[in-house]
Amino acid sequence: MNIRKISTYVDEVLTEGGRPVDPPARTAVVVAVIENPWAGQGFVEDLAPGIDATASDLGKLLAARVVEALGGPVEAFGKAAIVGLDGEVEHGSALIHTLKFGDHFRKAAEASTLLPAVEKRAGAGSVFDIPLKHVTDATIRSHHQSIEVRVADAPHPNEIVVGLAAAEQGRPQARLAPLSTER
Repeated sequence: MNIRKISTYVDEVLTEGGRPVDPPARTAVVVAVIENPWAGQGFVEDLAPGIDATASDLGKLLAARVVEALGGPVEAFGKAAIVGLDGEVEHGSALIHTLKFGDHFRKAAEASTLLPAVEKRAGAGSVFDIPLKHVTDATIRSHHQSIEVRVADAPHPNEIVVGLAAAEQGRPQARLAPLSTER
């Protein structure tokens, strides 16, 4: 795995709707910009060797860093990949939609649900929204949220930006009724 850079973002919302948020709503994102393991090979039928060589180590690295950056217990989480223009969306999916990648974050977050995800192909500086959901119950509405991320100089055409997001809480000032109240 060839990593060009790792970026960490921490967002703290102090007020929402004109009211203080106490404690502040904290979300962290860690992204790695890696060389696409399938770059320059044309259409690759069997993605397994690239997955085996990359996904677990990348998941382990990002999970540890995002939990550390958050600095508290993880209540909501998500993942994302942006594939550079010379790759395929399937390349990003191959890395993040495997237990070899995601189980590191589930274990670190003491989670039991699937990680919500987004992936796309785009040029450097593209914005993407990482979806987040509750770590043990995806039906908890207050934790359905997203965080916007952008890496100004990535991905290059032969790179993939892979990221994890973690939040200590649901949306600031969440007040929707529980899903179970609707019939």
